[in-house]
Amino acid sequence: MSKGEQRVQTRHPEPTKSMPAIDRWKYEAVRRAILAAVPKKGEGLPFKQLPGKVRELLPADALANLGSVSWYTTTVKLDLEARGELERVPGSRPQRLLQC
Repeated sequence: MSKGEQRVQTRHPEPTKSMPAIDRWKYEAVRRAILAAVPKKGEGLPFKQLPGKVRELLPADALANLGSVSWYTTTVKLDLEARGELERVPGSRPQRLLQC
């Protein structure tokens, strides 16, 4: 990827916390994989399973160039929560996720 690559400033559900800017292609690839993995209804997907699901759903070229799947999954997951695209299932322990 070139140095002029566009970046996405990620957000955190808690507005006082700062988050990193990441390459747009990485953000979009992980976002697509997360949204493909997390259901819209039901009990939700346990957060612990999310990085493995993302790894399975990423194209081989993205996976080879991404870096830490777990780190990017967590970063983009928090951003999607802040943007209202994902939600934590209330009262679930361990944490479970649904699409909004």
